[in-house]
Amino acid sequence: MPDRPRRGPRLAFRGWRARRPFWGGLLLALGGGEILFTEKASLKVVLHIGMQGLAGYLLPTLMVLLGLLILFNPSQRLFYSITGILLSLGTWLTSNLGGFFLGLLLGALGSCLTFGWVPDQEPRVSRRKRRKQARALTSEGAQGTA
Repeated sequence: MPDRPRRGPRLAFRGWRARRPFWGGLLLALGGGEILFTEKASLKVVLHIGMQGLAGYLLPTLMVLLGLLILFNPSQRLFYSITGILLSLGTWLTSNLGGFFLGLLLGALGSCLTFGWVPDQEPRVSRRKRRKQARALTSEGAQGTA
């Protein structure tokens, strides 16, 4: 067996989480779950506004699905986040005012976080380090020609 350091599950999860908009997808899925949970609230508490039945369950279910898709297929994050914000706003009318505002806010926040997430690119070098590198290159070039 080759001698390589063994990575624990926590480090593996941290690496997996860093390569995707984890918090955005999680918040969107939690927002959809919260809205689905409020659909089962007591009739004394529930404010049924708008279309009843299928749309009240369909939109939050799609929110949960989009949250999971963001976690497991981050390459399509822009489409998922735009669809997620539209579904979150649609629950205002179909699902007890968006799960009494909490699910709507979680879904909107998760969608916005996902939309703004950018995958890691090459590490950013500070301006000070770039200047030092440029000075080092010019001083080496000046010494080489002398």
